Amino acid sequence: MSAGPPLERRQADRRRGDRRAGDRRRGRREPAEDSWFGALADAGQTTLLPERAAQGGSADADAEGGSESRFLAREARRIVSGEGTALQRVFRAYVLARAVLGTALVLTPWVMRLMGAPLSVLTLLACLGYASQAISLWLLGERRDRPSAPSRRLVRRQWVMTIGVDLLVFSLLHLADPRAQLNYAALLALPVLMAGVMTKRLAALATAAFVALVLLVGVWRSAQAGSFTVALLSQAGLAGMGAFVITLLSGELAQRLAREERAARGSLELARQQARLNRLVLDEMADGVLVVDRRCRVRAANPSARQMLGRGPDDGPTSFDLHDEPAWEGLLAAVEQAYGLGHWPEGQRELKLPQPAGAARTVQVRARFTRRGGIDAESTPPEEICVLFLEDVRSVQARVRQEKLAAMGRVSAGIAHEIRNPLAAIAQANALLLEDQLPPTQQKLARIVEDNVERLKRIVDDVMAVAPGGPLQQQVIDASAEVARICAEWLRTSGLAADVAAQRLDLQRPDAVLPVLFDTEHLRRVLVNLLDNARRHGSETAGAVQVRLVPASQGSGAVLTVASDGDAIAPDVERHLFEPFFSTRSRGTGLGLYICRELCERHRASIEYRPGAPGERHRNVFRVMMRGAPAAA
Repeated sequence: MSAGPPLERRQADRRRGDRRAGDRRRGRREPAEDSWFGALADAGQTTLLPERAAQGGSADADAEGGSESRFLAREARRIVSGEGTALQRVFRAYVLARAVLGTALVLTPWVMRLMGAPLSVLTLLACLGYASQAISLWLLGERRDRPSAPSRRLVRRQWVMTIGVDLLVFSLLHLADPRAQLNYAALLALPVLMAGVMTKRLAALATAAFVALVLLVGVWRSAQAGSFTVALLSQAGLAGMGAFVITLLSGELAQRLAREERAARGSLELARQQARLNRLVLDEMADGVLVVDRRCRVRAANPSARQMLGRGPDDGPTSFDLHDEPAWEGLLAAVEQAYGLGHWPEGQRELKLPQPAGAARTVQVRARFTRRGGIDAESTPPEEICVLFLEDVRSVQARVRQEKLAAMGRVSAGIAHEIRNPLAAIAQANALLLEDQLPPTQQKLARIVEDNVERLKRIVDDVMAVAPGGPLQQQVIDASAEVARICAEWLRTSGLAADVAAQRLDLQRPDAVLPVLFDTEHLRRVLVNLLDNARRHGSETAGAVQVRLVPASQGSGAVLTVASDGDAIAPDVERHLFEPFFSTRSRGTGLGLYICRELCERHRASIEYRPGAPGERHRNVFRVMMRGAPAAA
């Protein structure tokens, strides 16, 4: 017994073990992820790598299945990158083969003549006519005579010009001289094969039957010439049976090829749709996504990432280098350190990215490393790239606050509803006491009770005002006119002299109509609350409070900004600004900004606090983004 096969298996197992050990040392855990979609990629396959190089794993799927997946990807690219369908390419190859064969048939009689064989004029004329027709069809009629994509079959004229001519000429060559030294019968296999591929099954079987009859007629012609043998008859019968077998097999293979091509093109279209969907999702993501290579060059960045880096959507090329901007030194150092360690450094989970206005934005960073290579991984070495996910810390904190505030709002609304009845009883009892003649001390205590009851009632009313209710009726208002009216009313009721109040407030608004979807009373409560806070925390100089209304930069809508020149809000206070019952004043309810936020969310608007840039006068800036409405409304 030979020991060759077991030895080969042991050597193959040893090679797989060596590859597996090498992959484990490199920290490769996940197999290559080639697919039909991978055939579309610019640089080939992408393999997700673990974030820590120390994590090991099996790489058998990568070692054994990678070659198969790469083969499928190459086949997908080959099928979909060709011009026309597979059967159209077969037809073009058939037309070219006929031209080459025609040239060979013209040269063959002359070569045989040089070797001493007699020259048949009929054979020479048939070869010249076939070569002329085949070459002219290839040169002049290739584009016109290719089969149409919907039918995927030869039309009648195409069949006559190719398979029909082949059957006629090759049959003539075979029957012209049965005693010829050249066996032209083998040429009949070409039209039989192409009929099975390019025509319907019935027509293909008819072609095979015609070829079988031609072979039998050839035997009869040999018998007329006195050279009949049983071997010739058997040979013709077997050749005729082979023609039918070739027809059936080629037809099945052609159908399978067409099915695989349809499946490949369908998968390709799905992959393209998925790629467009992924691009749409990335463009609409609030988190930033950066693709950075080992040279710290950004290959791709979605709009959110470009905004976090201080770049506009159309500012500069789509790919750029992190070395270009000195403001990106922190991110650059973190990326270089991550490539050196093989994973994102723990100390760089939060980075500060300077903004064009001078303020810095803190972002949380998550990273995944991928290995990306060409379709042919043996010729193109894989390249590691890093995918960074950037999330604004303010957005994270706002999301946490949103969840907590939603729960607190529901609880507060329930408690306020339960407090109303006992509070009304206390107010009524205290009013009855005040109707009697009380001693001064008790009357003072009753007044204190009355004042605090009124304060509790205002708190209950404020909480109930933002409690979930019925569906909100959308109302279209002119933001410019309403802001001007609310500011004028606030100046009259601010308790300041008219000239002093007018100097304290700096109002900037457009004269044109600015339609937004909001409620007039709700806008009044939001703006008055922001103006009271700005006056309270600002200075007493002219222009200390600034109100600015401008159209939204993207789409319809408006942005209302209320800024004050007081000291910047401390970071430990900023994170609690919109929480209920949080106040820096002893007698404050802590519901003002919370109510502003709830009222804005009712109208699908938003409110946020952004500190001004260092060196600016107005350091405390509140922005209200309102949705736009059609001007006709």
